[in-house]
Amino acid sequence: MRTRLLTETSLVVHWLTPNFGRIATVARGARRPKSPFLGKLDLFYEADFSFSRGRKTDLHVLREVNLRETHAEFRADILKLRRAAYAVAFIEQATETETPLPNIFELLQTFLRRLCEQKPLGPIVLSMELKLLHELGLEPDWAGTSLAAGTKKIAAILSRQSFAAGENLKLTKAQIEELRQFLHGFLIFYLGRLPKGRAAALASVV
Repeated sequence: MRTRLLTETSLVVHWLTPNFGRIATVARGARRPKSPFLGKLDLFYEADFSFSRGRKTDLHVLREVNLRETHAEFRADILKLRRAAYAVAFIEQATETETPLPNIFELLQTFLRRLCEQKPLGPIVLSMELKLLHELGLEPDWAGTSLAAGTKKIAAILSRQSFAAGENLKLTKAQIEELRQFLHGFLIFYLGRLPKGRAAALASVV
């Protein structure tokens, strides 16, 4: 999910896992030229890894990493990168550390893969937000909102069906804007503030 420098040679790496939720590990010596972690730790990398739990801290020790996927497309497309970063910021703000999050892990994994497979369409970000709210038990009661009838139906589909199903919908610019503005207020109300990077992630909505 993110990394930061701990010492000149070591990194702190934050992960999202299905069984342990969000955890932080220290990769000792990761910046050394002959480190076994070299080339395996970067933003949005997907990997199998092992760690030893910290005895007196929630910062655990990273032991081994087997890289699965690098999502290289994010290094070549700034909009995709911003949208991936926004999804991570949303999850970090809305969840507790070290709490199992299998459904949210699968949701993020699918979202990242969909971004890499195609041109990042605006509705996919709204779909991600709605799916996360659904998994968090915060999905709006669409019938009780002031949204237009067509927008309510679209929102319900984006919340509960696959990303592929959402991509097949033909949203008008008015519907996208109505849903975007509704979620702007809804997220502030339930999360206290907007997750970092939302405006950039929703840039160039079509």
